[in-house]
Amino acid sequence: MQRRHTAGLGLALLSAVTFATSGTFARSLIDAGWSAGAAVAARVGVAALILAVPAVLALRGRWHVLRRNLGTLGLFGILAVGAAQACFFNAVQYLPIGVALLLEYLGIILVVGWMWAAHGQRPRRLTVAGAVTAVLGLVFVLDLTGNADLDPVGVLWGLGAAVGLAGYFVLSARTDNELPSVALASGGMAAGALALLALGAAGAMPLHATFGPVTFADHKVSWLVPLAGLSIVAAVVSYVAGIGAARILGARLSSFVGLTEVMFAVLIAWAVLGELPSMIQLVGGLLIIGGVVLVRIDEFRTPEPQTPSAKPTDPVPVA
Repeated sequence: MQRRHTAGLGLALLSAVTFATSGTFARSLIDAGWSAGAAVAARVGVAALILAVPAVLALRGRWHVLRRNLGTLGLFGILAVGAAQACFFNAVQYLPIGVALLLEYLGIILVVGWMWAAHGQRPRRLTVAGAVTAVLGLVFVLDLTGNADLDPVGVLWGLGAAVGLAGYFVLSARTDNELPSVALASGGMAAGALALLALGAAGAMPLHATFGPVTFADHKVSWLVPLAGLSIVAAVVSYVAGIGAARILGARLSSFVGLTEVMFAVLIAWAVLGELPSMIQLVGGLLIIGGVVLVRIDEFRTPEPQTPSAKPTDPVPVA
């Protein structure tokens, strides 16, 4: 049992570290002339194709489940996949990757407000304390003294990513438990890619890419290298590892360990791109993570729902 638990923790950490590479891979493509929409569409499109085979195998004999969830899959793909990732990739054009990711993680706090406003689920004191701590951390991350010189456009994109992340959590909770997680991931990514391509074709979103050498980790490499990293390492591997972790540890504990993604993203951006937030922003980041941890701890105080006929949907990386 202990060995299985250790394996689950290892998978959760693998999911977090591979997922944390997305901003660094995307930055090299965007700096080379890719639009954020094109980078997201390519990433989720390739990942959807790779996951299509296991999704089809998981749905054998249950195609009716897919048909009755088409609307949810479409909304999940547009908001939780397409919008969330496009906003995050746009944010990293203007902000350090770690700062953009910290802004996105405020989506967990937005969920608290949404559940209170829309469903009357008043947060308990520990959750309120976590929300206040996270908002205080946001003030430090934005460094309102002006020393950080943050682009307000990037901040708005980061907050847009937070809305997308909040949509991911809300929609995941409403997803039919009979729909396999791999089908939700593959279908959602496919829907997100199609929506972005449609917006690009209509001229509503910049959708352009270049196919020459790009600079990654101070080396000239083919554009296929960061694209493969985005779609395989930061999407497929992170998802598969996350699913394995969720099945061993449960959705709550695995998502709790997933908070280490912020730390890994900062370290990877520092090592590869030389980006490091200022000291006051690092303090703010710790406050945001601390606030999210308090919210998560409060969730742990409520038993995770389990029924003989349904299993909670495993978490799917979306940023």
